[in-house]
Amino acid sequence: MRDKIEEILNTVRPAINADGGDVEVVDVSEDGVVKVRLVGACAGCPSALITLQAGIERLLKQNVPEVKQVIAVP
Repeated sequence: MRDKIEEILNTVRPAINADGGDVEVVDVSEDGVVKVRLVGACAGCPSALITLQAGIERLLKQNVPEVKQVIAVP
C-alpha cells in the first residue's frame, strides 16, 4: 500500500514543489491511517490543512481504497 501511496503523491508533488513545499510519508498503518509531514513552504502555510484534506487525502482515498484517513505530523 505504501508504494501505491508514494506513486499517487508523485503525481501531485510537482504542484506542491512549485510552491516551495513537499510532502513526505512518515507512516502507513494497517488500519488505513497515513501520516505525512508537510515540509518546506507547506510546513507553515495557512492553506496546508486545505491542501492536506481537500487535495492529498481525497486523492489517496479515491485511488487507494484502504486509506481511511490522512493526518499531518510534525
